[in-house]
Amino acid sequence: MLVAERYERIVELVNERGSIRVTELSELCQVTEETIRRDLDRLEQAGRLRRSHGGAVSVKDAQMQPEIPYAEREITHAEEKRRIAEEAVKLIQPKDRILLDASTTAWYMAAIMPDLPLTVLTNSIKVAMELSGKERIEVISTGGILAQRSLSFVGPLAERSLDAYHVDKVFFSCKGVHLERGISESNELQARIKQKMLGMADDVILLADSSKFGVQAFTHVAELGDVHTIITDRRAARETLAALRERTLSVHTV
Repeated sequence: MLVAERYERIVELVNERGSIRVTELSELCQVTEETIRRDLDRLEQAGRLRRSHGGAVSVKDAQMQPEIPYAEREITHAEEKRRIAEEAVKLIQPKDRILLDASTTAWYMAAIMPDLPLTVLTNSIKVAMELSGKERIEVISTGGILAQRSLSFVGPLAERSLDAYHVDKVFFSCKGVHLERGISESNELQARIKQKMLGMADDVILLADSSKFGVQAFTHVAELGDVHTIITDRRAARETLAALRERTLSVHTV
């Protein structure tokens, strides 16, 4: 099989199955796993697929799970998100190094955040712009591929840029919180950068309004055990809140 033919075969298999592992591709294409990894790197650079842990996922699948436009998310459960943001800001101390994701709740946090000596790392254009007028806050943006619907940076460059940093606290949201299946996102790119964020923080704080509970979105992000604190609103079911506290999670309701 010629290299070009192998590339096409790999893309065909990934698109057919949605995702596939390196070991399986190695067997099907009859080349070494190292060769497959190099192939996947080149195909990702060409935008034909996306690398995942141990394999690859289809770009077509990611496109089939579009993000909700930012303007729409901004007005959905807005009052609950504002209250959650107000509670989250109380957890920030002067000289903290924090990470804010590209959620609307994180943007609400940025809008009300006092002008303290802080370092804020973010992949959100909206968050960076909101903080730009606060002189004592140092803002670091990841860069990367612009996801237009969420006004966020994603992709390999955004993920690699996080490798240089370690933060005290990460504040993030998601599309779904399920007691058994964990935390999930709308697509692979958002899930991957949030996985990276969770791994670089001492304290992981999930901002999730009550509509997120019981939902399993397209792509897995993390287990509930990877989170230390959850801030939600009073509409969350008592049974859900009790189950979360049984897992020794700190749960704040507002």
